[in-house]
Amino acid sequence: MPAYAIAHLRPAAPHPEIAEYIERITATFRPYGGRFLVHGSQHEVMEGSWPGHVVLIAFPGMAEARAWWDSPAYREIAPLRSRHIEGDIVLVPGVPADYDPATTAQAMREALAAEGS
Repeated sequence: MPAYAIAHLRPAAPHPEIAEYIERITATFRPYGGRFLVHGSQHEVMEGSWPGHVVLIAFPGMAEARAWWDSPAYREIAPLRSRHIEGDIVLVPGVPADYDPATTAQAMREALAAEGS
């Protein structure tokens, strides 16, 4: 099942270390099957606010995403970004191809009914 690294990075002034980070990041996730799906593209905010940029990297699974995050190659370059850009980064598992949200809704209804009993 796929997994994703999602980053919401706040606006930042250009800096040589950020350029170096961007130049080097792809080499850190390729060995783990990672690939960019979104990288700093313009986005449309439909509700709420979302200042900054979105980055989305796909991996074959959570094990590969965690291995990339913890890898010496990524740990080496992470400060190049974190010293200059504030943000939130999460690793999340995807859903299977046959995922049906109605199943989740049904489980929620059953839990609510059990609470009311």
